[in-house]
Amino acid sequence: MAAREKIFVRYSDSVETLQAGEAETIDQITATLLNIAKKVGERQRHTVRGVHAKSHGLLKAEVIVSPDLQDKLRQGMFAHAGSYGAVMRFSTNPGEILSDHISTPRGLAIKVIGVEGEMLPNHASQVTQDFIFNNASTFHSAIAKDFLKSITLLDRHADDSEALKQVVSSVAQTAEEGLELAGEKSALLKGFGHPPTHPLGETYHTAAPLRFGDYFGKLHLVPVSSNLTALRGKSVDHPDSWNCVKDSIVAFFKTETTVWDLRVQLCTDLTQMPVEDASVEWDEHLSPSLTIARVAVQPQNAYSDLRRVWVDEQLSFNPWHSLAAHRPLGNIMRARFKAYEASSQFRHSAEGRQMIEPRSIEEMPD
Repeated sequence: MAAREKIFVRYSDSVETLQAGEAETIDQITATLLNIAKKVGERQRHTVRGVHAKSHGLLKAEVIVSPDLQDKLRQGMFAHAGSYGAVMRFSTNPGEILSDHISTPRGLAIKVIGVEGEMLPNHASQVTQDFIFNNASTFHSAIAKDFLKSITLLDRHADDSEALKQVVSSVAQTAEEGLELAGEKSALLKGFGHPPTHPLGETYHTAAPLRFGDYFGKLHLVPVSSNLTALRGKSVDHPDSWNCVKDSIVAFFKTETTVWDLRVQLCTDLTQMPVEDASVEWDEHLSPSLTIARVAVQPQNAYSDLRRVWVDEQLSFNPWHSLAAHRPLGNIMRARFKAYEASSQFRHSAEGRQMIEPRSIEEMPD
């Protein structure tokens, strides 16, 4: 007997539900992230992103939309076969520049350039589509109120020494390993001491959902070329370097060509695959992830001085830099709208930098 075709839940405004006191919570999140940025900027004499401040790899990539997609997957920027230039920024979670030996969750932002179609009002007249990923399949906070609690704790410890943060990272890693051996996981502990794995071997997830044209779901970026899959669970090279993660990525891309699958997991059951609780894992048995594009990277200098200034100082990455067809969904994503915009404006103003939104991948320095 043939397997039954999955029936995807159609997108409508009703898939989202505003939380009680949500506007006030978002205002507090925005203020707390700005406070962290101000503290760090004063200490380091340089203002950086409120989260994911330290980049480790800045790549020029190509996003290739498959010509063989089934009709239901031809949505938004994936409606037609073709390719786009893209910027990939690998990072780690803290809102400050720390030694790579303080191991924290991995992040990845992708800015696709040359996208056509109706943009969200805040992104009108632009031609970019941003996707924000982490290497956790769920968000460590279920709702925005929980996220506020976690960043309030970070704000309280923003002035702790790097040595103390190294100790916390090491202790948290050990505690997390013990929990995993017992069959449990702690999202909070992972935020303080993620295992020091190679970022190029990780699978990345949007964790929170976004619209996918007529439907909605979560995106995953999965390593598929053998040189990437060989790095799964491996530690980074150059262990004595303060920038060992960056050094490993730079050394790798001197010679290597890589491929990732970009996949979408569409919602088939709003109860078991909720929009408003980003801490819930969406079961692949309910809806397997489906490949919609490939992301290819050729050998290059993954971290030149010119590239660092252009990407880290002038660009911003925001899930609300988006086509209407890929609008972020859920209260965690809604919180990001105001917080990310405020953080970007503050950072660029404090550093006297012009904010750039590229119109061609050729603008990216080598």
